[in-house]
Amino acid sequence: MTQCPGATPYPIPPAVQEAYGPADLGSMPLFAGGFINFGYWQGIDLDQPLTEHDRISSELAMYRHVLAALAPTEGLRALEVGCGRGIGSAVALEEYGFAHVTGMDIHPQQLERAQQANSGLLARHPEQLRFAHGAAESMPFGDGEFDRVHSVEAAQHFRDLDAFARETARVLRPGGRAAVASFFVPDADPARAARLAELLDSFATGLDVAHTIPLLTDSLERAGLTGIRVTPIGTSVWTGWDRWLAKTWKPDTWPRNFLRAYGEGILDYFTVTAERPEK
Repeated sequence: MTQCPGATPYPIPPAVQEAYGPADLGSMPLFAGGFINFGYWQGIDLDQPLTEHDRISSELAMYRHVLAALAPTEGLRALEVGCGRGIGSAVALEEYGFAHVTGMDIHPQQLERAQQANSGLLARHPEQLRFAHGAAESMPFGDGEFDRVHSVEAAQHFRDLDAFARETARVLRPGGRAAVASFFVPDADPARAARLAELLDSFATGLDVAHTIPLLTDSLERAGLTGIRVTPIGTSVWTGWDRWLAKTWKPDTWPRNFLRAYGEGILDYFTVTAERPEK
């Protein structure tokens, strides 16, 4: 793990510390295969009983969906913000032809798991893959160090989207591109946060933050990024995620309320892309 001298330490929110520390969210069967995302279920038959293979395929498909939005990728340098166990960073290196991939996470225990999970790949490609300790709001990298920045289902944990956007713009080279995929409130209605806390424990405890899409796009614009494009992908996420949850969670338990929140129009899943101008 690396940290640039002088990088500003950033506190780990207590709920994030717990979920990704001793509790190790990624070890739960709900997140099979080492990935930690709700899945991109397009092309998976949801009318048949879902298997662990289906679940892993959905998580891998989410990464492929995001990484495809960064094309071209061949020979470029990429940063994943909130890499968790680093399985997605490995996918970026092995499937998308990046010259170098850095996976960054705020949680030291997640980085230890990333080193272990990818020990073979790190041994084979010591100059092409690294894992670094840092926060989305205070990245330990030089200006313009990366051609591409991506984040998969981590932005709901970030406490300061303005700081994340500024740091993303800073570490991107001119002409570089960023892609963020996660679940957000689709509008600026201030009542949404309270309703999400009623429905979903992850919002009530502070693990997830009810960020809005307008807040994210405004933050990216203020940071000087352009060409911002917002793509809702909830139709490929929520039904599949709920059917996978149904294997272990009853309809009246809080995780099943993600689909309900989507149905009420207070939460959706999005891919957001932006670019740093050439000049």
